[in-house]
This record gives sequence, C-alpha cells and structure tokens, in this order.
Amino acid sequence: MLDIKYIKENPNEVIERLKTKGKDAEEDIARILTLDAERRALISETESLKAEQNRESKLVPQYKKEGKDVKELFARMKEMGEKAKANDEKIKAVEVELQSIMLGLPNLPDRDLKSGGKENNEPLRYIGEPRVFDFEPKNHVDLCTSLGLIDYERGTKLSGSGFWIYRGMGARLEWALLNYFIDTHIADGYELILPPHMLEYECGVTAGQFPKFADEVYKIENPTDNRTRYMLPTAEAALASLYRNEILTEADLPKKLVSYTPCFRREAGSYRSDERGMVRGHQFNKVEMFQFTLPEKSDEAFDELVTKAENLVKGLGFHFRTVKLAAEDCSASMARTYDIEIQIPSMQGYKEVSSVSNARDYQARRGMMRVKRADGHIEYMHTLNGSGLATSRILPALVEQNQNADGSVTVPEVLRKYIGCDVLKKD
Repeated sequence: MLDIKYIKENPNEVIERLKTKGKDAEEDIARILTLDAERRALISETESLKAEQNRESKLVPQYKKEGKDVKELFARMKEMGEKAKANDEKIKAVEVELQSIMLGLPNLPDRDLKSGGKENNEPLRYIGEPRVFDFEPKNHVDLCTSLGLIDYERGTKLSGSGFWIYRGMGARLEWALLNYFIDTHIADGYELILPPHMLEYECGVTAGQFPKFADEVYKIENPTDNRTRYMLPTAEAALASLYRNEILTEADLPKKLVSYTPCFRREAGSYRSDERGMVRGHQFNKVEMFQFTLPEKSDEAFDELVTKAENLVKGLGFHFRTVKLAAEDCSASMARTYDIEIQIPSMQGYKEVSSVSNARDYQARRGMMRVKRADGHIEYMHTLNGSGLATSRILPALVEQNQNADGSVTVPEVLRKYIGCDVLKKD
C-alpha cells in the first residue's frame, strides 16, 4: 500500500509514475484526496462535539444545585450525541472506501525503470554460451517421455491438463534440484521455512495479490466455519505475512529466509505449442528467497538476491541472461524486478526461471510490519523476494541443454551427489 502522506504531498508525481506501470490513477488519486479531507473534517467535527458534550455534562450538577432547569441542557447533549454517532458511522464508511481504493493501487515503480511493458525490458548481461548441437536435438517433452522421467498422460488422468507426474529418475532429478537450491541457501545463512500450503485471505492482502487477483488462486471453503482459505501461489504469499502486525527491533534485521513449497496457479498460461509439457502448469515446485530489511539496506539486499539466483543457474552450467523489467512488466506489488531467463533450445528464446523483486515498504504497510530503531523511532521495514529457483522450467532446460546424440542426458556436476549418477539414459 502506498503512503497516503506521500500521495497528498505529491499527487501529480504519483499519477505519472503509476502511468508508467499502465495504471491510470487520476480518478483514484482525486477520490483519495477527497475522502481523506472528508474523513479529517468529520473527525475534527466529532471531536469538537464530544468535547462540547463533556463540557455540558459537567454543568448538570451545577444546574441542579442552583435549581436551574436541565431539560434544555439534556436536549442539547442528546442532539450532540446523535450527531457524533452519525459522524462515527460516516467516518467508518469513508474509511472503508478509502481503504478499498488504497489497496487497489499498485506499488510505485522505481524512477529508473523504463515505462511500458515487455517490449521495453532491458537485458543487462548474458552469461555463458548457447549450446550448439552437432545432431538433431529433441525437445524436453520427448526427452522426458523417452527417458521415463515425466508421465504427462497419467498426470492429466489424475488432475486434468496442466499437471504431470515425476517418476523414477525424474522424481530424483527434481528432488536433487530442490536439495541443491536449499543447501546453497542454508550455506549462505538463510533460515529454512516450511510454511502451510493453505493460507488465510489476509496473507494475500499483505502480499499485494488481493483483492485484485483473488480470482487467480484456488480457494478452499471449510464446511465447519465461514473462513475461506486459498492454496498458496508462491511461498512469498506466506513469508510476506510472517511478521504481520509485529514490530521488530533494528537488531533483528535483516531476516533472510528460504522456503520450499509446491505452488498452485489456476491460470496455467497461454497453452502455445512451444509451451507444452511442464513449462506452464497449475502446480509446480519452487524454492523462494525472502528478506525483511532496513530501508537503507534495501538496494543491497536486492543485489544479493539477484547474485544468488544467478549463481544457482551458473552452478547448473546454463546459458542465461539477466533482464531488468520495464515498469508495466513488474507485478503490481513490486517497485523493481530483475528476471533470470534461461534458454530452452526448442522454444527459440528465453524463459524466466527467477524473478527477484523489491516491494520497498508496500507490503509492510499492508501488513503493518515495522521496525523500532535504536533511538525509538518506528518505521516500516522493506520486503524483497526472489525465486531460488522454480524447477518447472529448469528441468526442461536441463534435459534439452544437456542431451546427447544417443538420447541420454548428462547430469550437471552439482546434482550428481544427490541423484547418484552422471548420466540419465534409457533402461
């Protein structure tokens, strides 16, 4: 959520910066300013009424002692009480509308981002060289099927399109990737978190996914109570609420967390012919990095997360690039995002395997997550997240980039201790 004080002081700047993110916020900002002024006026009037009520109530004993008629005094007090009560109801209504509009506004993009969408994304660096084949390479679907790594047909039978089953060495390869990621993060001092996979609605509000994207998740209704939970679309949704409504000390930060979860998405993608198999799906595995940090350490934390994501991909021996997203291509809750994109040869291009993002204080404001400085000053902390990594595109890239002419796949060296072999081949 944006800082309403900043909006009031810089309305035109907020409108212009949100415009670079594809959001026409002029009407919303005007309404926010109107509602805030109305709220303040109502509060001021109500406080005056209640203060006058208190003053008049103190006159009652005096009037009675002096034998004066108190009917008129009581009538005035009643009128003021009813007016104050009516104002309280108006204040609640104004605050509900104000909160609704504020929650609907996306985060301000950082000033150095280009405006617009994907067409203005900026590749920052390319790492490694693309694989050049001296034979006709196979795509990952055919490779995974022929090697018995993935069972697409039975995955669809169990759960419908957009699902698959890891089998045998495929399951072990998936697990090896997850272990490689987690072990690396733990060695870097990150705390491993295994959160619930079902979350309360408030988690989505804090993360910035709700209310706007509430229809894009799997909801679960509990017949024993009236609460509706949802399956997490990413561990970020859980980790962002870990310290909701809490005040940490300056010495507590940074909090460096890593989490493994399956991720659940209702919308599985465009279903283009080049996105077959497991490139897009309703359920996939991901290791997520997350940091809570002091505002002045925010940029440093962002660079750390980007470097960590890059190093994981380097460790697998992939050719990849790091891309700075334009404002409109950043998600609604993020101020800046870098994507790590790997090459999947059969797709004739690059696919994102990690998004590293800085929310600044946007999520912290939504979740009332604050830090108390050594001097007693309390302010909002910053939150950052990054995939470290998602496997549903890593594994296709791995089998395609590491395939051999005989249809086997060479296992990256960093995974061999987990999977127990150097090459995946037909039995």
